[in-house]
Amino acid sequence: MTSVYDYSAKTIMGEDKAIADFKGQVLLVVNTASKCGFTPQFKGLEGLYEKYKDKGLAVLGFPCNQFLSQDPADNAQISEFCELNYGVTFPMFAKIDVNGDDAHPLFRHLTSAAPGLLGSKAVKWNFTKFLVDRNGRVVNRYAPATKPEDIAADIEKLL
Repeated sequence: MTSVYDYSAKTIMGEDKAIADFKGQVLLVVNTASKCGFTPQFKGLEGLYEKYKDKGLAVLGFPCNQFLSQDPADNAQISEFCELNYGVTFPMFAKIDVNGDDAHPLFRHLTSAAPGLLGSKAVKWNFTKFLVDRNGRVVNRYAPATKPEDIAADIEKLL
């Protein structure tokens, strides 16, 4: 059986990073965008990361430009935007596709393991969130409108 640990991705700085490096942690994997109505969720995601990182939570951000081109900048500009505007310190990865033929394999796995409404495997919009337990199993998928703070109780159960 496949787990999130079977995948790797480039960090926002261009380095290869195995998701297995986060083995044993609870993961909240999110496709992000800098020019979206949900962009202020970066603050809530950072809040969760700060509150729970010492207990074993990692938030992993994956910028995506597939939804109305709401993240058109390059990786360096995205990194700077997140840090300056929202104080993001959680791991950010290089911009990827989350849907279609070029979808990143990690997101193919996440969407298969936790389909959306009516069994849809596609990511509906920016800030779709996937919660992964300490064993690398996808346990839940949250809609873009779900605020990060509303996921705290589910995170606490896994920690």
